Amino acid sequence: WTSSSSRLRLLVGRRPVEMSPAIGRDMLALGWVDDWVWGLLLIAVTLAIHAGGLVMIAVFALKFALGRPRLPHGASPLRPAFVGALAISVIGFALAALHGIEASVWAFAYLAVGAFGTLRDAMLFSLDSLTTRGASGLTPKPEWALMGALEAAGGVLAFGASTAFLFSVLQVIWRGLRASFRLPQAPAGSARQR
Repeated sequence: WTSSSSRLRLLVGRRPVEMSPAIGRDMLALGWVDDWVWGLLLIAVTLAIHAGGLVMIAVFALKFALGRPRLPHGASPLRPAFVGALAISVIGFALAALHGIEASVWAFAYLAVGAFGTLRDAMLFSLDSLTTRGASGLTPKPEWALMGALEAAGGVLAFGASTAFLFSVLQVIWRGLRASFRLPQAPAGSARQR
């Protein structure tokens, strides 16, 4: 921030943006600058954790469950259904644990900045914000109020990535089921499978 006479200037890139003094004081008084810094940093950290976790889950799934496209001779065609159900269950548990780790990172940050006094409250608020449920009844100290909204934004991104990942796993399982029951495969790039 730089001040000149009755206006505050926020430097954005190389161009200063003029703001009224009241807006600048309000932003500084509310601690929004700290909220944004902490929030964006935590979003980056938790999305990096999420991406790494998804890669590890994918490697595990391909190595142990989904990487065997052909059945051994004489094997039951129901085996891919069982393996697929087990894979979805294990992957779902792993994704839930991954989201829990990410919520823990936020909860410890809330404790570190003093937004909450107990780990229980910080964790409950964090899980509530990450899932965008918003019904815990807990609120951080006013100077850290924006962090919950930023956590929700990061949570939407993480849950979107998890949903896309599960969808891709279901596609692999579906192809395996079609092959095991010797159903014709849909043409590559086809929007409609028969």
